[in-house]
Amino acid sequence: MTGITASGRIGIAAVVLLTAGLMAGCSSDGKGAPAWTAEPGTSPGTSAASGSASPSASASAGASATAGATAAAWKVFTDPAKTASFELPQDWIAQSVEPDKGTLPGAVKIEVKDAEGSYLATLQTGLPDTAAVKCAVSARKSYVVVSSVPVELPHSGGQGTIDPHVVFRVIQGYRYFGSFGITNLVGGADSKACQLQNVVQGLAGKGNYSFSDVRSLKAFAPDEKVAPAKAFDTLDQAAGYVNEGSEFANVQRMLMSLKIKN
Repeated sequence: MTGITASGRIGIAAVVLLTAGLMAGCSSDGKGAPAWTAEPGTSPGTSAASGSASPSASASAGASATAGATAAAWKVFTDPAKTASFELPQDWIAQSVEPDKGTLPGAVKIEVKDAEGSYLATLQTGLPDTAAVKCAVSARKSYVVVSSVPVELPHSGGQGTIDPHVVFRVIQGYRYFGSFGITNLVGGADSKACQLQNVVQGLAGKGNYSFSDVRSLKAFAPDEKVAPAKAFDTLDQAAGYVNEGSEFANVQRMLMSLKIKN
């Protein structure tokens, strides 16, 4: 993805930034320098592990998501009811935990941690519909799609939706706050939003689902806890997390490998 590569260029007029964003394409591996852009596709620990994990000899994700992955060995996690599965590095930990209150019958919640036990992401299915977050125009914040790769997953369409994508997005507050996840909900066609939802609108009767570090990303206040979302001083730092580190590369492959039973 091409666009702004230094924070010094953020002061460019908004109309120029939006035009560049709408025209910007994504590279084959879904990574690139940060670019002010509209949403892709909008323009021409509580209970013991109860799931199963088995080694996987081949990746189910496409080459676009596996090219940067660095983990040498991978396994497949499947929930006990076999309604969802995904790949993760052999030394990462996936645990089935109690689903959130208000989720649909049969919902699953799976937490993923790295080899040291640090939290990475949560898969939650059977989520109820929630109203879009609204705020005053003056309160909306500019956001950036740093990485975006399409992924085939069951979903429903309609106004305000796109085809599902694995994304890493950054919203601007007193710092640049970033989050990865799967979504088919448009954040804001004008590149500004109150919050960015890492949620896929599921098929009728199945509920929505999320596989992300945080389900909703916003511009945090200085006295709010940011983690597990990421915080950066510059857009270049956010791009570096996507392009240069191994964590995102492995997370991206994991998210891309998700399978949801219809």
